[in-house]
Amino acid sequence: MALPLLKNGMFDRLQEDILALQGFRTPVGARKIDFGLGEMNASFPNRTFPTGAVHEFISNDPESAAATTGFMAGLLGKLMGEHGICLWIGIRPIVFATALKAFGVEPHRVIFIDLVKEKDVIWAVEEALKCESLAAVVGELREITFTESRRLQLAVEQSRVTGFLHRTNPRAVNTLACVSRWQVTPMASQLEEGMPGVGHPCWRVQLQKIRNGEPGEWEMQWAAGRFAYLQKEIADQTTDILKGSSVYIAQRA
Repeated sequence: MALPLLKNGMFDRLQEDILALQGFRTPVGARKIDFGLGEMNASFPNRTFPTGAVHEFISNDPESAAATTGFMAGLLGKLMGEHGICLWIGIRPIVFATALKAFGVEPHRVIFIDLVKEKDVIWAVEEALKCESLAAVVGELREITFTESRRLQLAVEQSRVTGFLHRTNPRAVNTLACVSRWQVTPMASQLEEGMPGVGHPCWRVQLQKIRNGEPGEWEMQWAAGRFAYLQKEIADQTTDILKGSSVYIAQRA
């Protein structure tokens, strides 16, 4: 019985229907976004980064907050495309707007809103997520309750806007209605031998939870306008060295 079902694709269609009921659906005619995340896609439902959902990012120190902002900016650049607009809402701005250009985000298409109280930030993020004309909304805050996060998730299920919540130094990592939870920490850059200066931004990216997906951990960098996996690059370099050694041995033989 199982084999005919697999051949007919019934299991795949059933999974797609279940995911659609849970909010993982792509509107008809919507632009398909390639985030360039490669092997990470295997952890996501439908094997693609969930859009039209709210994602939570946790940072416990300024260095991690900077790394998280860089990783989010890489995702935002793909979300915004050539004409999208993003709202970035918080209390104390920690983003150097000009630096966003390195991650494919044009600063003039990001509207920064600085508020006084955290409750005002949550309200503003909720209202922004209801606006279908936006590509994404970023909310920088510390504390948020499950009920408040549930309102945000309900908003994006209607508008299909993607939301990022960046929580810095939260008192507790409580359960939220967000689709995923991430923690990004900085890593030392890998410089080419003999080259001075600072290398590309490198991060250890932890997907701590993902609804209908599989958590995971990756070591990545942002180079040449895209995400790249450090382990893969090291393996490729090792392969090249081995190939070179084989050619040398063959020539000597």
